[in-house]
Amino acid sequence: MLLAIDIGNTNVKIGIFDGDELKATWNLATGIHRTSDEYGGVLLNLMERKKVLPSKVTGVALCSVVPPLLPTFVELCGKYLNTKPLVVEAGVKTGMRIRLDNPREVGPDRVVDAVAAQNLYGKPVIIIDLGTALTFDVVSQEGDYLGGAIAPGIFIATEALYTRTAALPRIRLSRPEQVIGKNTISAMQSGIIFGYVGLIEGMIQRIEQELGTKAKVVATGGQAYFLAQEIPAIEVVNPDLTLIGLRLIYEMNKEQ
Repeated sequence: MLLAIDIGNTNVKIGIFDGDELKATWNLATGIHRTSDEYGGVLLNLMERKKVLPSKVTGVALCSVVPPLLPTFVELCGKYLNTKPLVVEAGVKTGMRIRLDNPREVGPDRVVDAVAAQNLYGKPVIIIDLGTALTFDVVSQEGDYLGGAIAPGIFIATEALYTRTAALPRIRLSRPEQVIGKNTISAMQSGIIFGYVGLIEGMIQRIEQELGTKAKVVATGGQAYFLAQEIPAIEVVNPDLTLIGLRLIYEMNKEQ
């Protein structure tokens, strides 16, 4: 069995694969001060509930956008799973050319998502990750990672309105009945939700214009299902895209 670990800014998402099949997924809160023993204890408990023995884990693939947690999880893998993880970083085979000014700058999760999307859905493809940050990643018809765009995530924008203004309240994100808000809360909900819908739709149009062709549009991340309902251009929502990409990259590198 393969354990795939995606260490994000808000959550650590973990999946267990039996061959190609994703058997279970778990989400843990990201905490840079947690030790390998704390994360390891939680992970073993979760695996036990799914009747997955640590001895059955033959490999681990992980990517991280939180540098302080990388050694924590590498230690966890050695101590609790008796394995050295494949860490997706510069030099790891991905089967994809990175067409950036400095390929080392790109977040590993973005490349992992791109690998999964092109393998599952073809090329060209636009991947939209609606997580802590809102990211757009683009794979060309030739299978090259071209780059993309980064914007504040919807929760960051929502919290900023509350923390950076004197009178606006903290709100719950839900779809308002209309665009023209009749009170402060509905006006904020409209601006945030429909504003992000417009942002995403506009970015898709601009990216396709630069590509010179239509592209498959895939969404992932915590808010993907919520916003995809408002955006017909999003053709597929796959919350497990990063885990699948980690499995694919592990398979490419396990013989090395």
